[in-house]
Amino acid sequence: MIQDKNRKREVIVKRIANELKDGDVVNLGIGMPTLVANYIPEGIDIMLHSENGFIGLGPSPKPGEEDKDIVNAGAQPATHIPGAAYFDSSMSFTIIRGGHLDVTVLGALQVDQHGNLANWMIPGKMVPGMGGAMDLVVGAKKVIVAMEHTAKGESKILEKCTLPLTAAREVDMIVTEMGVMLVTQDGLLLTEIAPETTLEEVIAATEAELKISEDLKVMEV
Repeated sequence: MIQDKNRKREVIVKRIANELKDGDVVNLGIGMPTLVANYIPEGIDIMLHSENGFIGLGPSPKPGEEDKDIVNAGAQPATHIPGAAYFDSSMSFTIIRGGHLDVTVLGALQVDQHGNLANWMIPGKMVPGMGGAMDLVVGAKKVIVAMEHTAKGESKILEKCTLPLTAAREVDMIVTEMGVMLVTQDGLLLTEIAPETTLEEVIAATEAELKISEDLKVMEV
């Protein structure tokens, strides 16, 4: 089982980057998902959309080369690629709500075996707002959740979400530091396990029932 936090994040975002296909328009959510921009495979031509108003997001800038006017949706320094375009929030959400995103990658507090997602609030705790997640998960053709498998020793992949939902039955794929799971009509299908991880560890860390793919393989990261 992977223990180092930075290694966990690296495994997750590298695997998601390998899921993207030539020609995709992809939104990267706040937090860990923004790191996917640093691992896009060579030869893959995609456009990364940033909710705060531009398309053509590039990798993180090198230290000392940050531009205070170019930030991603999490207000972190970013870069853009040739052909990038900037626009206001109305245009950004027209892209999202208009069904023009092939993929959205976002984090989660909880996901369940039905593809329900909870990622915007914990009752009783202050939250800045729901952001664009509710629009993104409904508007994108494919929804990928990037998150650590557990929080404080408790599984985040449940039989049924207990927190307020962001959206119902919209998640297509879950990628954690332990494996890759697809949401199917029959529940969660484990298709890959991470390096340094055993099947028994994945099952023990998952509250939801997992169906195991006959072609189970090790994640390429």
